[in-house]
Amino acid sequence: MSDIKKFENRPIRTAWDEEKEEWYFSIVDVVGILTDQPDTDGARNYWKVLKNRLKNEGSELVTNCNRLKMPSQDGKNRLTDVADTEQLLRLIQSIPSKKAEPFKLWLARVGRERIEETIDPELTINRALETYAKKGYSEDWINQRLISIRARRELTDEWQAHGVEKGAEYAILTDEVTRAWSGMSTRQYKNLKGLKKENLRDNMSTLELALNMLAEASTTELTRAQDPIGLEENKRTARAGGSIAGDARRSIEAQTGRPVITKDNAAKLNEVVTEMIEAVAEEERNE
Repeated sequence: MSDIKKFENRPIRTAWDEEKEEWYFSIVDVVGILTDQPDTDGARNYWKVLKNRLKNEGSELVTNCNRLKMPSQDGKNRLTDVADTEQLLRLIQSIPSKKAEPFKLWLARVGRERIEETIDPELTINRALETYAKKGYSEDWINQRLISIRARRELTDEWQAHGVEKGAEYAILTDEVTRAWSGMSTRQYKNLKGLKKENLRDNMSTLELALNMLAEASTTELTRAQDPIGLEENKRTARAGGSIAGDARRSIEAQTGRPVITKDNAAKLNEVVTEMIEAVAEEERNE
């Protein structure tokens, strides 16, 4: 799916790969903006020179660079070099430009924080709390989110101990758990909420988060009890664990007459919280 993003009112062609859940950006467009090229030809020439320099330096960026069809100035879709987020950040580090300097400083700060968190893991939790608070999440939601992170970690620890490989196999089992309790795959769930790279759990309501946590915690306990080995056996256990929360979801829906799963994402959920706070404040002013 192609799209146009803007940086300082200049267009950057992008493409979303739903299967990989990854954004790709036109390198020529980004290079053109960061180096103040007057036109597309100037941007192409700059990228050509930079690409040859990186290649001579032995950079894997050029080797791993993808090409996708994107709309060109003549209206036709033409192959162009694209970079994912990680590749784009690496590319920015290679461009001597004032506009690139803020990105370089940000990367340096993130790298420093990451090293600090490795030395003192408690910093990771503190920064997570600060980030959620700045985004407008309520204190109750934040506390529940932290508990859900712990529940997720316990589940993945069990998967690892029972012969499941990190990465693709974790994603497969997560899909099994999610489908069993929500009736949707993880991707379908994210699509419902209008999400792409965003974390699904960060966009769940309190009730959705609670049911997802029940599904994962149930799967953890069943994994310990049934001792499945390998992907296929763990799939059955994941479906069983997710079904426990699925039964709870259907019971809640039957008694409330409302669906548990909503289209609301973090922006909407935070807007609701803000409106509630404002309403309470207004009532207090009127008393």
